[in-house]
Amino acid sequence: MANIILITGATAGFGKATAIKFAAAGWNIIITGRRKERLESLEKNLKSTYNIDVLSLCFDVRNLEEVKSAINSLEEKWQAIDVLINNAGLAAGKGPIQEGLYDDWEQMIDTNVKGLLYMTREIAPLMIKRNQGHIINVASLAGWEAYGGGNVYCGTKHAVRAISRGARIDLVQHNIKVSVVSPGAADTEFSLVRFKWDKDKADSVYEGFQPLQAEDIANSIYFMATQPAHVNIEEIFILPTAQATSNVIHKTK
Repeated sequence: MANIILITGATAGFGKATAIKFAAAGWNIIITGRRKERLESLEKNLKSTYNIDVLSLCFDVRNLEEVKSAINSLEEKWQAIDVLINNAGLAAGKGPIQEGLYDDWEQMIDTNVKGLLYMTREIAPLMIKRNQGHIINVASLAGWEAYGGGNVYCGTKHAVRAISRGARIDLVQHNIKVSVVSPGAADTEFSLVRFKWDKDKADSVYEGFQPLQAEDIANSIYFMATQPAHVNIEEIFILPTAQATSNVIHKTK
């Protein structure tokens, strides 16, 4: 059977692009997300275009019982997961900490940190049984530096990088790789979600320069996942050419 990859947050952005990238290379894919119609549409497209096996699981990574139920439902052939991509994540709102919205904070912490932990906790034992596997976590430039208004989001992405390093230490004895990809400004639904679907505000983030595209991150993830067995790419930190830091972006207008 072909290699199997499980991708969380596969209904848009990095997750969807990663699913397409691996499907084109002949991998069988488990896609997960909360938006059932999008999952079903992606599953149909991947199967018909690339002639691979696809399993879609509709659940919320923030809900531990849903995560457990979804993973426990896997048939034996789908349990041999070679690569887990913990991609599900978001930024909710942007503003000073003293004006922060509790609901936004909880959504980010529950998705970006706890969701990643839940998925890792359920999948890692399956990899340990086979003495092989690769966990790739999606962090961010915000995991390297903090910026004004990004307090809690930056905190969650710093946590992703720290958890990944700890997991690497814990799992190395089981021949399991752990990697992180940390993107800078990327034109996906990220800013739409952050700014509550205010398209004008979201579009303004990427005006005057060429941001990363979802496919750029998918290419990096594919590079990580297809190295020889003795090679673990610890982290790829990828920015647009025009971006030097979170606040230093060369814009032409």
